[in-house]
Order: sequence, then C-alpha cells, then structure tokens
Amino acid sequence: MYRAPVDEIAFTLKHVCGLDELQKTTLHAELGDDLVEAILTEAGRFASEEIAPLNAVADRHGTPFQNGEVTTPPGWRDLYHAWIEGGWNGLSASPETGGQGLPQMLSAAALEMWNSGSMAFAIGPTLTMGAIEAMEKHASEELKTRYLEKLVSGEWMGTMNLTEPQAGSDLNALKAKAERNDDGTYRVFGQKIFITYGDHDLTDNIIHMVLARLPDAPAGTKGISLFLVPKFLVNKDGSLGARNDVRVAGVEHKMGIHGSPTCTMIYGDEGGATGWLIGEENRGLACMFTMMNNARLAVGIQGLGVAERAYQHALQYALDRKQGRAPGDKGEGMSPIARHPDIKRMLLAMKSRTQVARAICYACAHAIDMTNGAEDDDTRKFWSERAGLLTPIAKALSTDFGVEVASLGVQIHGGMGFIEETGAAQHLRDARIAPIYEGTNGIQSIDLVLRKLPLSGGDHIRGFIAELKAVADEVAASNRPEFGATAERLAASIEDLREASDYMLAAQSEGRIADALSGATPYLRVAGLALGGALLARGALRSAGEPAQRLAERTLLARNFCETTLCETAGLKSDILLSAEAIQAFDAEALAS
Repeated sequence: MYRAPVDEIAFTLKHVCGLDELQKTTLHAELGDDLVEAILTEAGRFASEEIAPLNAVADRHGTPFQNGEVTTPPGWRDLYHAWIEGGWNGLSASPETGGQGLPQMLSAAALEMWNSGSMAFAIGPTLTMGAIEAMEKHASEELKTRYLEKLVSGEWMGTMNLTEPQAGSDLNALKAKAERNDDGTYRVFGQKIFITYGDHDLTDNIIHMVLARLPDAPAGTKGISLFLVPKFLVNKDGSLGARNDVRVAGVEHKMGIHGSPTCTMIYGDEGGATGWLIGEENRGLACMFTMMNNARLAVGIQGLGVAERAYQHALQYALDRKQGRAPGDKGEGMSPIARHPDIKRMLLAMKSRTQVARAICYACAHAIDMTNGAEDDDTRKFWSERAGLLTPIAKALSTDFGVEVASLGVQIHGGMGFIEETGAAQHLRDARIAPIYEGTNGIQSIDLVLRKLPLSGGDHIRGFIAELKAVADEVAASNRPEFGATAERLAASIEDLREASDYMLAAQSEGRIADALSGATPYLRVAGLALGGALLARGALRSAGEPAQRLAERTLLARNFCETTLCETAGLKSDILLSAEAIQAFDAEALAS
C-alpha cells in the first residue's frame, strides 16, 4: 500500500528547491508554512486513501469502448468527483476564474502524490490543467467566460489533440484542416490518434484543444492554428446543447496505464466539427507549447510518482520476504531479503533515483514560479532560461529513472515480480510510456542541446555549472567523514558536464550539428546526473538541524549516488566526444537491404 512521503516532500520543497525563497516574493508572500503543510497533508491523504486503492482495479478493468462511448473503471467517476470537490483541479489556476493561485511547486508536489496513487487517473486532470493554462494565456475573453470556470472547477475536462497517423513528433506533417464560417467559428476536419481521455464518462462535456490548418495557411509549423472544439456545444446561458461533430473511433490496447482511455478521434464526418480559434490564426503552435511545456514537467512527475510507488512496494516486499541467511545474521531461520547486500544495493539505487527525480522536478517548478513572480526584466529572463534548461532534464531523466526504478522493483520481487498478482509489473508497464509521450526523451535531448544550451550565448549553462560546483565545494568544506568521496565524485561529474557543454557549444558554433545531435542523449544524462548529485548533497547539507536518522539517511543517499551512479558521467562524456563519427557512419538502410 502506498503512503505519501509528506515529510520528505516538504523538506525537498523548502530546503533543497527554494520554496522558502519563493515565499519571500510579492506574489506568494502570504503562502505560510502552515498552509503548505495543510495542503501537502491532505493531498497525501487523498492519494493514499482514495486514489491508490483503485490503481490495481483500474489496471485490470481498463476502459471499455462500446456503442461509440468510453466508460472508465469501477469507482473512477466517484473518485474524480471527490477529487474536484476537494478543489484540487484549480490548485494553480488564477483566482479570477475560481482557482487557488498557488505556486507550481505545490502543484508539482500534489501531482507527484496523485501519480503515485495512480498514474492512469492523474493524467486526465493533468491535461485539463494544461488546457486551463493555454486558455488563460491565449483565449479571447468570450471563450474564457464560456469555458474557463468549468474547466477550473473540473466540471468539464480538457484534452490535447496533436498527433495524427502520419504526424507524430513532426508536426510539419499535420493534415487536420479547418475552414472559416461566416459567424466567426470554424469547421474542423481530420483524425487524431493517441488522445488521452479523448472520451470518458467522468464529466458531461470534454473540451478538446485541436491543432489544424486553414486553407491558406503557410506550409510547415508556421501554418498551424489551435481550435477549441467541445464534445457538446455550449449555449449562451452555459447549458449544454447539441452533440458536436466529433466522435471516438476506438480505444488503444496498451502496455500500461490501462485506466486511462487513449482514443482515436474523428472530426467532421457530418459537415465539420464546430470550433473556436485560440489565439491567432497560424500561431497555434505557440499556444499549444504552453500546454506542452506544462505537460513535459507533468510527465517527469509521472516518472517520479511511479518510482516512489515502486520503491515502497519493493521495500515492503523485501522486509516481508525471507530467503537464505544474510551475512552476519545470527537469528533463527531465514533472513528478510532486505538484509542481503545485493537487495540493499538495489533499494538504495531506487531510493536515490527517486529523490533525484523529486528534487529536479521541484527545482523546475521553482524556476517557473520565480519567472511568474519576477519583478524586473533581468530576473524574469534568468528564471525563464533556468526553467527552459531544467524542463527537458526533468522530463527525460525523471521518466528514465521511473523505468529504471520500476524495473529494479520487479527484480527485487524475483519470480513473483513477473507475476501480475504482486503488482510490481504494473509499475513497470505504467512507467514505460513516460519516456515516449509529450516529446520522446530523444527530442528532449535535442531541445536541451540546440535550444537551451546556447541561451545567453552559453552563459546560462556556465553559471548553472558554477552553482553546482559551489555545492561540491561546500561538501568538501564540511569535513564530514560520512560523506566519503561525495565531494570528489560530484566535482568530477561537474567537470565532465563542463567539458561536454564546451564541446556541444563549439560543435554548434562550427556548424557541426550532426555531431551535437549524436551526443545529445548522453549529454542530457550527464547534466541530469550532475544536477541530481548536487541536489542530493544539498539536501544532506541542509539536514544539519533535522533528526539524526534523517541526517544520516540523506547523507547516505548522496554518498551512494555520487560514489556509484555519478561514475557514469565519465563514460557518457567519452560517448559525447568520441562516438559521433561512428554513429553517422552507421547506415541502417544498407544493412537492411
């Protein structure tokens, strides 16, 4: 059974990732520690007691599709309505539309716990939150008046419709079309695939955000517009009208997240689905990126949430399961496997990776909040660049870690991990989608190297590296023997990151884009590992006033991660610097012929 780690979440927010700094800003000056504690405690209770018990039920039941309609698993509808009655849907939305106006850091923390409860459940409201943000920033006042309040309350849910059969990561190939009507509305036609919560029985209406092209639109992504297309048309008084010309053609049978309906959507079979423009014509991608950036951090948090659930599951099994005799164990009978060195090794790896994912995701949310609360242009620019730098790392490393941690969880269960009844396999099946959707992790690496690394002429990444180095120096200056080789290993990984960054910046300035892309994925991991080691070390350093057990645990996690996992960065740096020629010489088409 899952138990929300509220104390560790609160510590990470405040002492590792800067919530205390955020509380000093004008925007969040009234956010006191008591309110933070109350929100985290209740979010944790709801995740542990309400969501988590339905996770396995939803995995077994799935989302049946019959007579053109999708139904969600038993208990899902009551759970969702209890969730919106708690006000969770509008946690970070503007108070002007019924939201609570709380920072992204708290939203991220709550989202972690909901994803630990059930990733399949949490992904639906996550998309609604993205739709809310896109509307708040880009929609007309008329559309906000008609739709936003019910999205914020959760009475209606939202979706994001990008992908088509021929257009996955490359939106240049998008074919869905829209035609203008005389009354200012549009008729939308086309097929969309892999649409999460494209149809369901949780709410009376579903608000689809759909990318499509106008007849006279420029080619490529510069000719894409964003349209709001409701499942049911909405009358002027806010009541629901006729069914719109949008239908579900089918639901995918997936490896995991079985409780989340993944739909194929058809628009315009009967003359065109009625839609309204969001933002400006041919500027839809800018609007959609508001949702996508929100979603990329949210997907990173999915990896974190599943990792925490898998770790707790494996830990409990390791404490209960007895097998063999552990070294030094003099008791009667067999030992709990948690006492065996190899199981300890895996549990440490699971816990340290989970904490790294938590700290990186919260640090990214902090940068977003500091951007929103900045009171001058220079400060806003700095935090905007920091949020841009951390978003691909948070999405990619956290989801990779989610898969790694869930896989170790299966391994700790042994043969029983391969048997569905234990539940360990579900975590791995659920986690596996996260490195793929909302931009594959390879695309996150490209974004990091080509768009985020050159920010401010490379000065931002250099300043970032200097901040990490300061943490390593602080560990060294602490002279605490329990840190072991933490300072040395952390400093070495940060130097690997510096050398890799210099190489990537030089490759781009010299026009060697293929060289940069060949090393993009290992580069992101180097950056994430160095950052993760620094954040774990910071947590250990800031635990001096904590209970002795907490101090020892955080120091051990930092030491283990830095002395073991950070050894990867040297090999990854070699991959970045030396493998480009071989990668580019590889001809898959020639080998296949």
